[in-house]
Amino acid sequence: MKHIRRLRTAIIMAVLTGLSLPLSASAEVVVQKSTTYFKIGGRTAAELDAEMARKGPFTQASGSRHPGATQIRFGGDLTYTRRGNRCAIDDVRVTVETKLILPRWKNRKTASKDMALLWDALAADIKRHEERHAEIARQHAKQLEQRLKKLRPARTCEILQDQVSVVTDEVTVAHDQAQMRFDLVESQNFEDRMLRILRYRRQSLENQ
Repeated sequence: MKHIRRLRTAIIMAVLTGLSLPLSASAEVVVQKSTTYFKIGGRTAAELDAEMARKGPFTQASGSRHPGATQIRFGGDLTYTRRGNRCAIDDVRVTVETKLILPRWKNRKTASKDMALLWDALAADIKRHEERHAEIARQHAKQLEQRLKKLRPARTCEILQDQVSVVTDEVTVAHDQAQMRFDLVESQNFEDRMLRILRYRRQSLENQ
């Protein structure tokens, strides 16, 4: 006899924190990904910064708004079956949904050359950052699937369910820690990273 248990769903909001615009220069994991945009106005770097602070996605964890965010939802199903007198995992289906929330500047087409360069660099960096959050989630969803499939049969399904809960909790904690480490490194390197991107984009334009 088979029993189906729905894996506990976890929702995480991964964000780009501490951002301020510079005023100068096998059975696979089921992945669903989407992207939405929020529009911002403004003409100067300071105005763009203020617009994102006012309209960017709000997160409960930080209690503030951000230039971009990634909503992450884990879920799935796990099937148990009897093998002899023991309970075993028959099949595992882990799902991960990621929703990127990114800014879209409505004045991009009429912006000055310098502001367009600045915005393109910033928008690309925000998108890259959020894409990485989504990739971290996909990696941990795969880890969860692999670890659950490796669980050995137990004397009862209740015992096996407890083991599933322990593994799920461990992977969830590891995922959260990986996301926080990534945000910490990104926030520390933001200014240097933006300067490198701006120099590269400016050189590319000059060489055209």
